[in-house]
Amino acid sequence: MPIVRNAVVPEGFNECVFLPFELRLDDFRIAMQDVYDFFYDVNTHLASKGLQRLDDMLRAANMSGAISDMLTASIGKHARVLVRNQYPNGHPDLIVQGIYANNSVKSGVDGVEIKSTRKVGGAVDTHGARDQWMCVFVYQVDVATEPAIDRRPMSFSEVYLGQVLTTDFGKNPRSELGTRTATLDKRGIAKLRENWVYKLERATRS
Repeated sequence: MPIVRNAVVPEGFNECVFLPFELRLDDFRIAMQDVYDFFYDVNTHLASKGLQRLDDMLRAANMSGAISDMLTASIGKHARVLVRNQYPNGHPDLIVQGIYANNSVKSGVDGVEIKSTRKVGGAVDTHGARDQWMCVFVYQVDVATEPAIDRRPMSFSEVYLGQVLTTDFGKNPRSELGTRTATLDKRGIAKLRENWVYKLERATRS
């Protein structure tokens, strides 16, 4: 079975969602399709060499990081107001253009942090609790179908965009060698999910 090119489902978008910083649903649609096209191009090439799909090669954390970086770059390219934060590992990932010198800030306020996760519902770990606009892309990867060549392509199933506060986070226990993280608590998750951008399950059921 040849590698399949995935496509964003237009019916999955929430036309009533509130989008800050002049963002548009098309900014999300284009960014998600850019990721789909990247995986199609790479996996087609890998399959032609008899190699594993990129989805199967990458560890979950590495894949989430790569997807977040690709989404950030694409939205920053197409958005009207937001651009990619040029500071290495700066926060947030997308910032309002012209607010910070050279569009670079270690820790800013005006912008959107981009996260991606396989966790249904968008409960993603962060490196610290902050007042911020957070956008979480939930994606699914088929790692079970056999033979592997028949596996479904990576697919975005949910996208959430919410303004959360430091008080919406709960701190996670840290082991001796671990990095301190924070995750939205029950109230914070409810706030994030309330302003949903995209839900694939809703589209496929309608």
